[in-house]
Amino acid sequence: MNPGSCLTVGDGEAGARLDAYLAGQLDRVSRSLAATLIRDGLVTVNGQVSRPAYRVITGDEISVSVVRPPSLTAAPEDISLSIVYQDADLVVIDKPAGLVVHPAPGHPGGTLANALAARFPATRGVGTEERPGIVHRLDRDTSGLMVVALSPAAHGDLQAQIASREASRKYLALATGHLDRAEGTIDAPIGRDLRDRKRMAVHGAASRQARTSFRVLESLPGFDLLEASLHTGRTHQIRVHFSAIGHPLAGDATYAGPALPGLHRQFLHAYRLGLRSPSSGKQLTFESPLPPDLATVLASLKQGTEPVYEA
Repeated sequence: MNPGSCLTVGDGEAGARLDAYLAGQLDRVSRSLAATLIRDGLVTVNGQVSRPAYRVITGDEISVSVVRPPSLTAAPEDISLSIVYQDADLVVIDKPAGLVVHPAPGHPGGTLANALAARFPATRGVGTEERPGIVHRLDRDTSGLMVVALSPAAHGDLQAQIASREASRKYLALATGHLDRAEGTIDAPIGRDLRDRKRMAVHGAASRQARTSFRVLESLPGFDLLEASLHTGRTHQIRVHFSAIGHPLAGDATYAGPALPGLHRQFLHAYRLGLRSPSSGKQLTFESPLPPDLATVLASLKQGTEPVYEA
């Protein structure tokens, strides 16, 4: 399938969901991949972004402007993993910054999914080929806790826990400036940035509901240390939300966050994860300390001097 694919819905194709229609029309494109392309604003119907559930009608002009390689799979690779917990249902990983979660354009290998395929071969039959066993994601340069399913039943259960907010995901973030309240919720839809497809934006293309709650843990010179909690799981959600309210995360160059000496990524760490065991029903809670790079930056700020931003 080549970039710039254009399709016209025929009489016998009307009534199908848009994602199912694309999967049936385009070579080596699964329904899940089609749905992702649609949500990312890469598919238009009669010149407008749409939804995976849209029912196509005769004569609809459908355009796929950019296409991700559909054949990416997570081949086993010997990559070290930090295992926090493991049972018959799941594995909890403490992901380091810099590790991509699953194969994608520009990162066909060397990902967490490749490591999982080698360490836990059963994950290759769980979920999709590109994301075996993966229930939720962290950005490449966000560190911290992730849960991985080891069976299809556990995968479905854990996904449902996250969708219903039964599972709890909390992050430590360093936001620029000082928020005007000690706690609150940012409720703003997120979609693909119309000016830069590598970024997301509030009210971007094909926006979907997004909610992030926060509380200020500590005020520091020039920054607030926050605990952020996800109600939804949009791409770059915490980073986009805080940038949108004028408090981008330290080190987050993509969303206008200031640089700090010794900080080479966004200050964002998934430090607490709570979930229910799919098999036993037992509540499980995990915590991860700040990794050395973030801990060093935080200690420096606590010395009480205004940080000097790097160019």
